[in-house]
Parts: sequence; structure tokens; C-alpha cells
Amino acid sequence: MQRCGQNAYVKARPPQSRRPEERGPRGKRGAGRSGGAGPDRPVSPRPRGLGRACAAAPPRPWPAPPARRGRASPGALFPRRFPRRGLVSVAPRPPAAMERTRAEVDATLQTAKLDAAELLPAAHCLRFGPAAAGDVCLLELEPALCGRLQAGRSLVIRGDKDEQAVLCSEDKTYDLKVADTSNMLLFIPGCKIPEQLKMEETHGNIIHTEIFGFSNNYWELRRCRPKLKKLKKLLMENTYEGPDSEKEKDSSHSKYTTEDLLDQIQASEEEIMTQLQVLNACEIGGYWRILEFDYEMKLLNHITQLVDSESWSFSKVPLNTCLQELGPLEPEEMIEHCLKCYGKKYTEEGEVYFELSADKICRATAQMLLQNAVKFNLAEFQEVWQQSVPEGMTTRLDQLKGLALVDRQSRPEIIFLLKAEDLPEGDQERFNSLFSLREKWTEEDIAPYIQDLCGEKQTIGALLTKYARSSMQNGVKVYNSRRPIS
Repeated sequence: MQRCGQNAYVKARPPQSRRPEERGPRGKRGAGRSGGAGPDRPVSPRPRGLGRACAAAPPRPWPAPPARRGRASPGALFPRRFPRRGLVSVAPRPPAAMERTRAEVDATLQTAKLDAAELLPAAHCLRFGPAAAGDVCLLELEPALCGRLQAGRSLVIRGDKDEQAVLCSEDKTYDLKVADTSNMLLFIPGCKIPEQLKMEETHGNIIHTEIFGFSNNYWELRRCRPKLKKLKKLLMENTYEGPDSEKEKDSSHSKYTTEDLLDQIQASEEEIMTQLQVLNACEIGGYWRILEFDYEMKLLNHITQLVDSESWSFSKVPLNTCLQELGPLEPEEMIEHCLKCYGKKYTEEGEVYFELSADKICRATAQMLLQNAVKFNLAEFQEVWQQSVPEGMTTRLDQLKGLALVDRQSRPEIIFLLKAEDLPEGDQERFNSLFSLREKWTEEDIAPYIQDLCGEKQTIGALLTKYARSSMQNGVKVYNSRRPIS
């Protein structure tokens, strides 16, 4: 007997019997079976040691479970020897004859050459009940998830028909995998394991137990990254271009509520809400929307011009004054949303302020310049970029990690738009895409594009070791693909 979690799994082989039509007449073992005795084949004599009842045993009156795959192990036919364990016996007889006596149990021990002194005095006699079925699913849970269920919380399985199913808690996502086992797992309600029997006063008693169900596999969970690429794809179907846009007057465009996203995105609720913040999405009229980039830059330009005209510090932009000044131009909720996207909210002396991030504003400005050009001369880009940001802000190339890539090998040096969020979601597919763009990468260049692939205890170095091969080029370590890229 082996215990796993709250369930007791008992290794056993259920009794199997041939159908009545497969049995020959008494004394003619094998007659009637395909390939059995016939006019041209002699009837095989009964093997020695088998009683007459073996050839003409009546069929089992209860439904036998499906035959196990593979060969039967010795432990499936006879009880296995465990130090100080109880005896488990699966009855090979109908339920009416299942009330075994102690003498029969002792005889089984003697036949199996087991020493009763090495076993607990109690013996379990198992039998398949009339309602025993194999359509029950087992789910293996880690202690934290098991505690959630016991506390009354729920776990959700998410995925469309063409997607691999995942299981989600409130804050984590797990892959669902089917694990097959060569040993049949028996479901026994109220089964007492050896540790429980040791605590009870047992004097050679026999415990008759009915098997409720069985299974040859179980579901196991593996922590995985949330599949969030689909989230941006759905929201980009209908971006928000402002209250006066023609699209807002057409109700046929797709929109998604929180419940819609939970139904379609393979991630936990907490992971989805975090990603909505990363995408700078906002809730408009009960639906989640992403602002059209040009409209977003229009809002940001209104704010930066107001800051410049009022001679405010970018670290102390008053919310109420912004809403009063810009309210006639754009909806107040859009002004506040833009401040949240590019700044950090805080309160001072009862007044709400925002500290605008220079890095975020410089990054957005660079994206605006690069999105309309396939490639940009690096020197010219840096000059135009610095002139385009608000006065007092300084541009740096490290502000563009995961957004743009610099090609130092070309003459002149160039820069082009390459957004990490647009790359494939799978590990191997991501590396294939990167190595198709550039044959060799330095760790500094490739790190921003694979950072999100790292698991809880995984590093960028470990990913590169798995999917790339390193070499030295002009004294610098570079990485290329382990497999040919077509």
C-alpha cells in the first residue's frame, strides 16, 4: 500500500475471467476459444495441479475492470512484503463469498511465504463494488493548492479547443499533463493506512472494504508562464482613438470585459490584471481598451506642454490643475490615465501629484520616431531623439531595451524597432526568431528579448546554455543557435 496526499493507492490486479463462450466443455480446456481445439487439433489436456473447477468456473457476477496494460507484476497477484505493514488482499471471488475468515487470510500468508510477525495484525479484504467505475479523474496538487480547495476557494481550467489546457489559481498558472502509471490506482473510501492502524487497538481483525473506482493515470500540474500574448492580440482588434472617433460610433467592433478576458486568456486573474497595466490598458464603459499609440502620444504632448508652460517640475505635476486646464481638450479620465501610464501618483498635504518618468517619456518618443522608419541612422536618430523630448530630459540608448536594436556591424551604424512583446511566446520559437534576425548575439543585446522567458528559478545564462552555443569573437563572447535556422 502506498499513500499519496489524501488518497490511498493500492497496487492490485483485479480478477479477470473469460467470457462463457470462451470456455469449452468440462474437461476440454480451451475449446471454443479462437485457435482452440477443432477437428484437426487435439484437445489440450488440463495442466497438472489444476482442479476440475478451474476448467468450468462460473463467470463473475460483478463487472470486472478493464485489463491492465503490460505484464502483471508479482505484487499484483500476491501481497507484497513490507516491514510492519497490513495485509492487503483483493478477492478473486464474487461479493457473496467475500466474507473471508481469519483462517483463510492466514492460509494466504502461508502460500505467499509471508511471516505474519512482520505484518500488522489487521488485514484488508478488498472487493470491487457493483458501482466501481474507471471514469474518475485524479488530480495531484501541491500543498498550497490543496489548502486553497480545503479553504473553499476554486481552481479554474482555461483554454480553447485548439489550446493546451491550463489550470489557474488566483495568482498562478499551471500546465495540465496526464501521467500514466503501470499500476492500477484503486479508490477506497475510508481506507485505513498502516499509520492509522498502528494507533488503533487491533487484534487480528479483518477489515472488509469495497473498491469505489480505479484509474490507470492521473493529472499532474507543472508551474508555467501565463500565456498572455493573446491578451494584446484581442485588445488590439479595437483600439481607442478618442471619444470623437468614428470607430466609437460603430458598435460592431469587438470589446472585452474582465469576464470575457478571464474566459479566453490562459492566465490567472492576478496575472491578467498585471499585464493590462503593462499594456497601459484602461477600462472604458466597462470594457478594457488599449489607446491607439498616436492618441496616447497626443495626450502625453498635452501634458508635457502644460508642464512646460506652467514651469512645473516633472516630479511634481498637480492632478487637479491638469484636469482643469486640459479638460476642455480631452476627457478627464483619459488625462488621468495618461498620467498614471507615465508617472507615479502620490499625495502631499492633501493634494494629488504625479512624478513623471523621464525614461518612459523618452522611450515613447523613440517609438514614435522609429515606428515609421524601417532602419534609422544611429547618429541621426540620437540627435533627432534628443531634440524631440521635453527640455530637461536626457536620452540614453539603455532606455530602449526590448524596444529597439542597434546594429554595430553595419556602416554606418543603424537602429531599428524590435519589440520584445511582438516576438513568439514559446522558448524555442523565440530563439529561432532572434537568430533568424541576427546570427550572433552578445548577452547584453539578447537579454532584454529573453528576460520574460525566465521562470521563477531560471536565469538568462541557463536559457542561453540550453538554446544557444557560445564562442569568442574579437575578444567578446557571442551566442549563436544550436540548431540550423531555415
